Amino acid sequence: MTAGPTVFPEFDESFRAGFASFVGRPNAGKSTLTNALVGEKVAITSSKPQTTRHTIRGIVNRPADEQRSGAQLVLVDTPGLHRPRTLLGQRLNDLVIDTLSEVDVVGFCLPADEKIGPGDRFIASQLTKVPHKRVVALVTKTDKVSRSQLAEQLIAVDQLGREHLAGERKQAEGFEAIIPVSATAGEQVDTVADELAGMMPLSPPLYPEGELTDEPEAVMVSELIREAALEDVRDELPHSIAVTVEELLPREGRDEDRPLIDVHATIHVERDSQKAIIIGRGGTRLKQIGSQAREGIRRLLGTPVYLDLHVKVTKEWQRDAKKLGRLGF
Repeated sequence: MTAGPTVFPEFDESFRAGFASFVGRPNAGKSTLTNALVGEKVAITSSKPQTTRHTIRGIVNRPADEQRSGAQLVLVDTPGLHRPRTLLGQRLNDLVIDTLSEVDVVGFCLPADEKIGPGDRFIASQLTKVPHKRVVALVTKTDKVSRSQLAEQLIAVDQLGREHLAGERKQAEGFEAIIPVSATAGEQVDTVADELAGMMPLSPPLYPEGELTDEPEAVMVSELIREAALEDVRDELPHSIAVTVEELLPREGRDEDRPLIDVHATIHVERDSQKAIIIGRGGTRLKQIGSQAREGIRRLLGTPVYLDLHVKVTKEWQRDAKKLGRLGF
């Protein structure tokens, strides 16, 4: 997906470029922060946990000014690390660890409105599997708490870093930095970008200036459909929904000034009861999903879209290696 001319930003010897990855419990605000930093929607967001299943790369260009050198951040947004209960869960965790081994900086997202718990400690322990990585704590959703609550959380986060990271990294401080941020309110987003950019290695830009993400369009389309399907559904559904895009092609025979993209996609669930929830009474729920997804796809592609959705029961796909492979995991 591009926006504007694909030219590399100007750079000199002080230019920095590299990869940063956000980790954290499901629904810790990683995707929302990625979108806020990029300035466009490249990762799907939802109130449902465990929304992200692909490593979406958002690209942030920081032009040089009197206070800073130019930089390019490539943000790798991963699934939420969690104790796995299915083969899908284990594969998602392995995907996170593999990703972290290849980035320059790790941003550990911890919500300000939730006390640190076993899940956070589990993630902190997992970070010791990728030694020598710089880890920054990002205390997200600060708009949801008072100043006193935020202060308490910052102290707790500092203690978490000292307990789990200091010994492994031979640093008494634990986290290299602790930054409170609200992506929805736009507070401290630039501070996060500046801090991460300053930790990148000296390097020319890695992507052209117009690039926002290197994720294939079909994957972005499937994610937008899944985001629409996740809205207002019961708690058992989010983990059970997968989307495949069978066709993404321009409509033949259309005039150049009246383009249309044909999108044929399938929403996979694990049980007949879940299929009934997605379709809704008289197909109303599926129509609502299609309407919401179509608008997002239209904005993504910049072209009117014909969206054809089907719902399929793919039993126990989260636990079946062959089915996971066919669904792109």
